Amino acid sequence: MATKSKKKKAAPKITPSEKYQYTMKMVTSATCFSCKYQCERGLRYLDKMSKPGAIGKGVPCHLTKGKAFK
Repeated sequence: MATKSKKKKAAPKITPSEKYQYTMKMVTSATCFSCKYQCERGLRYLDKMSKPGAIGKGVPCHLTKGKAFK
């Protein structure tokens, strides 16, 4: 009898910024700019997006993770 080997696919590597992608909302630079509680991640994203030709997908906002600040 021939046995079939079951190979498991390796899970894709998740970067620290993508770790909470499903629990935090992705916000654009306009949202970060108008935020009252500007965080370090948002300020870095604003700096990146202020350069000519920059393309961004948004940044996860830690203020949208929990019930606070909603």
